Amino acid sequence: MGAVSTVFLDRDGVINQNRPADYVKRWEEFRFLPGAPRAIARLTRAGYRVVVVSNQACIGKGLARQQDIDEIHRRMVYAVGRAGGRIETVLYCPHRADARCACRKPAPGLLLRARDAFGVDLRQAIFVGDSANDVRAAAAAGIPALLVLTGLGWRTALHASHDNLPHCDFALNLGHAARLILNRNVAPDAEATWLRRAISGARFFERHGGTRDGISPRLAH
Repeated sequence: MGAVSTVFLDRDGVINQNRPADYVKRWEEFRFLPGAPRAIARLTRAGYRVVVVSNQACIGKGLARQQDIDEIHRRMVYAVGRAGGRIETVLYCPHRADARCACRKPAPGLLLRARDAFGVDLRQAIFVGDSANDVRAAAAAGIPALLVLTGLGWRTALHASHDNLPHCDFALNLGHAARLILNRNVAPDAEATWLRRAISGARFFERHGGTRDGISPRLAH
């Protein structure tokens, strides 16, 4: 991985917990994943810009009001600030998947908006996400991706070979991703190397009729 000055973060499943079969629609439903604010603070102290990019189709579906999503982001940014971190901005797509807009990931619209509105150099950026849409959006913008195994990450990693997912490296969670970015070297990290081997073994196990029960929870937290 080359020099990085900006770290793009997906929100749900990377910074905060997903809600099973539902959306985070108001602040009372928002729960930080363990260590997430501290990880962002580490990136901030090291001089990285942090930009959050998120799909929020709950607005387009009429399940949440835009002002409620904005309030979630205001409080999230404040809480991260209290932990010593700084989120420069939160960019999100409010549209449904069938809107075929340019901003909903896997389209790179949010990343291009960060480039145009905030002067982000995409040649010195990395995307940390937990879904196939995150990895594909990064690839469309020419940005390397780190896939965390929280949120949708484990399932995404397990089926990456079937879904023709662009190349990405893996991290256990946002804290691990921050450490890899701070080290400026993803692949040789011992834990990252072990992760890749574990995921490869799990893919083989599943393809041959096994079950991954008992594997995912240990890796995803």
